[in-house]
Amino acid sequence: MAGLTTHVLDITRGGPAQSMRVELYELNPGGARRLIVDVTTNADGRTDKPMIGATDARIGHFELVFHAGDYFRKVGAKLADPPFLDIVPIRFAVADPAVHYHVPLLVSPWSYSTYRGS
Repeated sequence: MAGLTTHVLDITRGGPAQSMRVELYELNPGGARRLIVDVTTNADGRTDKPMIGATDARIGHFELVFHAGDYFRKVGAKLADPPFLDIVPIRFAVADPAVHYHVPLLVSPWSYSTYRGS
């Protein structure tokens, strides 16, 4: 299955981050961004559909933007003002549009990590 998916895990609560806004942008060679999709995670911390479907997969540079600060405010996490992490951008490239790219976010109000999943 080709395309791009993501999911978000709230490592302070030990489970999926439901209702986090996630945007996906395509980056052009000059650095300008073009919004592809703007979604909210479901109860499983995933999007209901792939961020990029198999038929739309292509080589390129992309940026996922996770609205972590808004999410942590909604769940009542204790945050500084302004929060240490608010917007979490992850830039990555797709080199082979025939394979699946999964880019998850593991996040707390003070840290995050990501990896290329399967």
